[in-house]
Amino acid sequence: MTDRKEGFLWIWGPMIFLLFWLLLASVPFLWTFWGSFKVEGDFFSRADWTNALRGFFTFKETGGYFTGEGYEGAWYERGFWRASLNSVLVSVGVTVFSLVLGTLGGYALSRSPYRYGFWLLMLALIFRAMPHITLVSGYLLPFFEWNLWGHTFTTVIVLVAINQPFTLWMLHSFFVNIPKDLDESALVDGCTRFQAFRLVIIPVMWPGVITTGLFSFLLAYNDFTIGAVLLSHDNQTMVPKIASFLGSTQVEGDVMYAVSAVVMACIPLCFLVLFFQRHIVSGLTAGAVKG
Repeated sequence: MTDRKEGFLWIWGPMIFLLFWLLLASVPFLWTFWGSFKVEGDFFSRADWTNALRGFFTFKETGGYFTGEGYEGAWYERGFWRASLNSVLVSVGVTVFSLVLGTLGGYALSRSPYRYGFWLLMLALIFRAMPHITLVSGYLLPFFEWNLWGHTFTTVIVLVAINQPFTLWMLHSFFVNIPKDLDESALVDGCTRFQAFRLVIIPVMWPGVITTGLFSFLLAYNDFTIGAVLLSHDNQTMVPKIASFLGSTQVEGDVMYAVSAVVMACIPLCFLVLFFQRHIVSGLTAGAVKG
């Protein structure tokens, strides 16, 4: 009987805990998603929080218990579609440039026989540990002088520079775990060093490239500081745009625009992670195992 109880705890205990944690973690998003179809009087009701469930004021103002006015107002009236497009452009640009530079640099450092490779990685780690806002200040003067401030590609440049140390470290760990015999075999077969890198090494570590690319994408997609400092109001990305809905002065309807915009910003990330979850797990596992 004791062994049966212990077996039950070992099998179902972690699963119950995981389900409880998943439910607890999903409550804020589910509550936000539900509230995005209500009016401000319901979702932020001080008199009775159950108004957010019943939709009392939503029915009174719109004639229905649910409304899409928050989404329509944020997307069209406040131009959230432009912020979404800017976020996609910035995120894809940062991911592409980070992976191109990171794969070349990580491969070169992993195959270098010299000691300077270690110190370059240490220097990159120090640079990555610095607060982002302290790094942005160095870019402001040349961007203003060259009339580059406020454009999305300037944000891509800065985010790539900030993200590159992380990309180098992560990809370097993947390259180190790939035997050098593969390179040597490709060179013996007549490949150049770059052909060996492109045709032999990259296909082997493809999960690591996808994992690193996804993290780079998330860094740019969720960025607030860089976008808020370097982009004009018309060229904002999604996160600074959501913050501008709230502002220092509350305007009727803007709060629900922000709530709806949060949902629109989160849903693509959920599908992205679900789609690449197998590659993420295999990539992280490959980077963590030595040998």
